[in-house]
Amino acid sequence: MPNVLIPIAEGCEELEAITVIDLLRRAEIQVTTASLSGFIEGHEGKVKPVTASHGVVLVPDTTLDEALSHHFDMLVLPGGLPGADYLDNDARIHGLLIKMTNEEKYVAAICAAPKVLANAKLLEGKSATSYPGFIEKMNLVNTRVTEDSVVHDGKVITSRGPGTAMDFALTLIEILSGKEKRDEVAAGLLWK
Repeated sequence: MPNVLIPIAEGCEELEAITVIDLLRRAEIQVTTASLSGFIEGHEGKVKPVTASHGVVLVPDTTLDEALSHHFDMLVLPGGLPGADYLDNDARIHGLLIKMTNEEKYVAAICAAPKVLANAKLLEGKSATSYPGFIEKMNLVNTRVTEDSVVHDGKVITSRGPGTAMDFALTLIEILSGKEKRDEVAAGLLWK
């Protein structure tokens, strides 16, 4: 069974995070959500909840520090602000992106989060997309920036934003578990 890590930062875009988590789990893919923030003081083993960009409170499965001791087939970064900024400013995330890439594992990002991939130099020589204006303004000379809903280039997958989250999640399912599983999940959702 494929194993996916989704780091959850304060101010993440909840529609993107929840859609990816939900659809991957429907596809019987093991998903671990990890908080950048750690545990609640005085409550051993209880992970701090994360408040997303529109006030939805998410309760991650574990902390990022705990998750780093496990191996994953894919790392997925939800967008939203300031969530993507917190991901981008976290050395653990950049280290994990490099480690996953060196191990030829998949890395994926949606909305504002592809800038994290760009800053980790993972979009060099790749095609990618993001929420309008995010990676375009970075002047990535060796990156072909598109307006496609989802871009899959090698082991890197990027997507535009909340409105493309379903297609993004279904693409991740197809990559990890095949087209038949993607079609099965899409049919169950009455998705085109």
